[in-house]
Amino acid sequence: MKLLTYTCENNVSFGVLGENGIVDIGTCWAEPDRPRSVKQVLAMGPYCLEKLSSLADSADTFIPLSSVKLLAPIPNPGKLVALAGNYSKHIIEAGLKLGLADSPRETTVPRPFLMPGTVVSNPDSEIPWPRYSEEVDYEVELAVVIGKKARCVSVEEAIGFVAGYTVVNDVSARSVTFKENRGQRPWDEFFDWLGGKWSDGFLPIGPWIVTCDEVGDAGNLGIELKVNGQVRQSANTGQMIFGISEIVSFVSHIMTLNPGDIIATGTPEGVGMATGDFLKPGDKMECTIKKIGTLKNTLGAYPQDFYKPLVTGIT
Repeated sequence: MKLLTYTCENNVSFGVLGENGIVDIGTCWAEPDRPRSVKQVLAMGPYCLEKLSSLADSADTFIPLSSVKLLAPIPNPGKLVALAGNYSKHIIEAGLKLGLADSPRETTVPRPFLMPGTVVSNPDSEIPWPRYSEEVDYEVELAVVIGKKARCVSVEEAIGFVAGYTVVNDVSARSVTFKENRGQRPWDEFFDWLGGKWSDGFLPIGPWIVTCDEVGDAGNLGIELKVNGQVRQSANTGQMIFGISEIVSFVSHIMTLNPGDIIATGTPEGVGMATGDFLKPGDKMECTIKKIGTLKNTLGAYPQDFYKPLVTGIT
């Protein structure tokens, strides 16, 4: 089942996408306890998903996908977690920066980090170029959508807490303009890298969430990113150092995961940082994961001026 959020005639709604189009849940759910969003669907649990599936199967009114504007399937996730360095070849191409090891999981653990909700952007949207970086990169990633509260769950039971999957593009600023004239301090490179993940709109999500039953084995999916039609990244999720169950279990031991939380599982090799072939204004990115879909976005124009606080004063 494909769950999506969209605007139609200036109204925000959500529904189930089938072969004949979108089944709008607000229209076909007659009972007073109907969910108001995809996140509420997940919070209400398996009963709600089963109800949606039944409504979709019996619907006779559909909205054409072409007539709506897609939004991020969960526009306001409670938590956005991402993994640094979860594909060995990507770690190698990055030059083993930030102390990441290209060794397999016998000697390392996942490296999750949090992102603010303001990074979320919609399918087909333009991603703003940040004022603090002159180099912008792309990273296609499989994202896990949590379906129920998870706290300290084992690897064996972790998959039972996953509701489905979606596609994200972990757009990254690879340089920071506020480094100019800055004195050297320990950990600055790490914080520069982390800040490069936080710009507004830097995590487009979509085009929808596909439930686990429809995806099957998410640890064996083709994953690809194109820039202006040219393939830049091409791999398989089976190449991840840590699999989905291991990731969910590990993160759940650090923080409680709630329905609607999203975990991006890392990017494969082929990013612009490896070759210096960074994105340019107007570049069109297409992120595709087999059985899930294609997420398309365009990078916006250069800022009129860049943020250099130690040159121009902090403003």
